[in-house]
Amino acid sequence: MAVNLSPKQFTDNELLGFLDAVLRETGLAPELLQLEVTESMVMQNFMQATAVMQAISRRGVRLAIDDFGTGYSSLSLVRSFPIDTIKIDLGFVGGIGESAQDRAISAAIITLGRALGLTVVAKGVETAEQDAILKDFDCHEFQGFLFSRPVSAEEISRLLGASDSLTEHVTSPFLVPAGEKEDALCLAYRRLG
Repeated sequence: MAVNLSPKQFTDNELLGFLDAVLRETGLAPELLQLEVTESMVMQNFMQATAVMQAISRRGVRLAIDDFGTGYSSLSLVRSFPIDTIKIDLGFVGGIGESAQDRAISAAIITLGRALGLTVVAKGVETAEQDAILKDFDCHEFQGFLFSRPVSAEEISRLLGASDSLTEHVTSPFLVPAGEKEDALCLAYRRLG
């Protein structure tokens, strides 16, 4: 399960205690939780962000940098922080069908992420052409309206509870990084975006 943190949540002194309580109360395995932060959030206070992200990582919770590639600090982030995933900003993904620059930037981010052993997620996939280009670039995961529009909690429960229903909404095969085993819930979540 991936959860976006707001700047206020990320800088809240109670974040780590809250995270511990949630993991304890739900019994969720930490590696099944991914917290997502943006580049701009972590660059506001680099030292504090480093300490918080290291503490989160020590708990076994995965970390993702959302909107990757939009800030000047992208390369320093992958080197300095204990991140597991980078999510390509949808501004680049949206233009890969028409723009050689957006294709080149997306390909470079995917190559960089793969070389560093990170999971790479393309956000904002809306067309079959974008899907095909990203598959050619060997991107790990995709999110976007091509796979599903936002749905209610009740609808996602229904989709995940009925495998026949789920396959109706999946337009391309599940993509799982080599060497990783995931259960059907995680696979479904990743493909439903």
